[in-house]
Amino acid sequence: MPKDYDPRMHTAEHILNQTMVRMFNRGRSFSNHLERKKSKCDYHFDRDLTADEIAAIEKGVNEIVTRDAPVYEEFLSRELAQQDFDLARLPDQTGDRIRIIKVGDYDACPCIGQHVRSTREIGTFRIISTGYEEGVLRIRFKLLPGTAASAEDAES
Repeated sequence: MPKDYDPRMHTAEHILNQTMVRMFNRGRSFSNHLERKKSKCDYHFDRDLTADEIAAIEKGVNEIVTRDAPVYEEFLSRELAQQDFDLARLPDQTGDRIRIIKVGDYDACPCIGQHVRSTREIGTFRIISTGYEEGVLRIRFKLLPGTAASAEDAES
């Protein structure tokens, strides 16, 4: 695990990915770098995001966070897992039992990383910036303490 590994950030990345899938139907990030202070995810895309899209992504992620959804694991045989999931990014030594991380009823994804037990532990998700270059959309984000509702109150 990286020195600055943060289960809150890792779980937020799962929620961001599912939000991007639902909003744009382009798939999960193909590359990411997750650290405690700030993180980034790269997506195959054809443009940068608009301000309205950025606000909608933040709102969507924070709605899941404030649901206090349970985050838990299930194990599937490799044969069953490959029917529903892309296993290409899992390490070769993963074996025949595939760990699926579920974020309530919102997201399910094969993963070997550490996660929070409940989305409420994540805090408030904020997009710092986005950029687009040569078919890659990069989203940079951070987590603020407290829930999305308390962060909005603090900004008022």
